[in-house]
Amino acid sequence: MRVPDRIQTVLERLVGASATERILISTAALVLSILVGAVLVLVAGRMTTCTASEAVYYFGTGFCYDPVVVFDRLFLGALGDPFSGGWSPDGQFSVTLRETTLLLFTGLSVALAFRAGIFNIGTQGQMVVGGMATALLVLWASSLVSGVVGTFLLVPFGVLVGAVFGGLYGAIPGLLKAYADANEVITTIMLNFIATGITLYLVSGAFKDPNSAANQTVPLPDYAQFPTVLFGGRQDFSLVALAFGVVAVGALYYLLEHTAFGYDVRTSGIQPDAAEYGGVDAARTIVASLTLSGALGGVAGAMYVMMILGSFQSGVPSYGFDGITVSILAGNNPLGVGFAALLFGVLKSGTTVVQFATDVPPQLVGVLRGLIILFVAMPEFFRLVGKRVTDTGSKVVATDGGTPGGEADE
Repeated sequence: MRVPDRIQTVLERLVGASATERILISTAALVLSILVGAVLVLVAGRMTTCTASEAVYYFGTGFCYDPVVVFDRLFLGALGDPFSGGWSPDGQFSVTLRETTLLLFTGLSVALAFRAGIFNIGTQGQMVVGGMATALLVLWASSLVSGVVGTFLLVPFGVLVGAVFGGLYGAIPGLLKAYADANEVITTIMLNFIATGITLYLVSGAFKDPNSAANQTVPLPDYAQFPTVLFGGRQDFSLVALAFGVVAVGALYYLLEHTAFGYDVRTSGIQPDAAEYGGVDAARTIVASLTLSGALGGVAGAMYVMMILGSFQSGVPSYGFDGITVSILAGNNPLGVGFAALLFGVLKSGTTVVQFATDVPPQLVGVLRGLIILFVAMPEFFRLVGKRVTDTGSKVVATDGGTPGGEADE
């Protein structure tokens, strides 16, 4: 068999892989990445100078870095050492869950747009706008209510504000693409810069906290922030916020797989021409998809303000861009986003642990994290490529609102 034919066969097999097979492939890729990473750690340790007492020995040779310790800290350290006798949910485990919570929403934001065939690179800007609006409007509303009642009213209100303003900001590139045929990659990237610039101007001027040297808004009162449950108040994490994320995963999955709007989104992403022929309003679907995508990004901004900082500050971390990686790892599947966000949250949290608990250089730790993400993402990447170049990846769109032969494709 010729090499091109072999490649074609492999791609067809990968495209047709079941959910169980894809999980096994991703697991195997994760194990392989750890093995390759262990080799890199050993090689780096061999090139480093250390004393005999500090060295570890494998295959009769001394190395300055121990890959077992590195990956133990990377994974188990991120979980707060669950097998230790004094495990507590506070500490690094709460950091991991905090990162996971925000990545749930940014990952869902990107995944929804990708399922519609739209490359939303603007989740970061939508998160910034949603966070800024949440900080200002919740601060205003906090003067009207207080106490436990205030928490019950202000937390949902803040999430709603983030969703509305993030959605409105996401609708801008949607309208430009739908009615002006503007490239959404360019418009969303530029809107990221605009969001960052405008919020910096506002938070360093009209809405700046006069009692702080940092560019931030006036802090929200405690009752206007997410309540902590089981975790200490200084952990910047709330199980309530994580519960919002879990509900969002289930709701988006149901929306995409079991509603007419979800059918429009999926068919537009798979075969836009056939979808239009089947009666799908392409322009409306584009605007609606980017609006809902922006709303999810805006909720991430609300979580960042009401769970982590308690105010809005300039220099929001790049959770929106991390959401692109999470979405790719999940194959743009909302249910997969939950697991991908947890994996990415573990890697982000564990990276900090490795840097403080070992002598491994931070550059090498970054390489290990990138290596794991690359290995886990590549099978799904090739599967998406295979959909483009093989007949297996195509699916006939029915004009009666269904897909012939059973369940809809992703």
